Amino acid sequence: MKKKRTTAKSSLTKGADSAMKSGSSSRPATSGTAAVSSGKLAAGALTSSGESATARWTFLTNHSHVLILLSRNPDAVLRHVASQVGITERAVQRIIADLEEAGILEREKVGRQNHYRIITDRPLRHAIESHRTIGELISLMNVDAE
Repeated sequence: MKKKRTTAKSSLTKGADSAMKSGSSSRPATSGTAAVSSGKLAAGALTSSGESATARWTFLTNHSHVLILLSRNPDAVLRHVASQVGITERAVQRIIADLEEAGILEREKVGRQNHYRIITDRPLRHAIESHRTIGELISLMNVDAE
């Protein structure tokens, strides 16, 4: 008589396998805290200040926020821009690199500081708004700033 050969999985492996099949995480859910995934708040989660995560979105992107701030102050220090937008200094550096690569922003070194010049006749990048220019966006946003 032949013996049936079986392999035993550890309970940890079994639990992970069943969680993967069901699409759920093997981490326990926490109550009373914001559900965070990849650094972003899950929809409906509460922030530490008690506001809803859905109240945190804005109509403009961080790229446009940085661009608008630099249009108001072309000699701005990145640390100041980062604190006003609510992102890290490194994120501002990446955004400025993106804007330079797209031909929207030029950087000139003046002594130890950077001076930024915005190319206002460039079209906006998305097909829906490409009939408008960077200059039109900035003038719209700077109406109350003057």
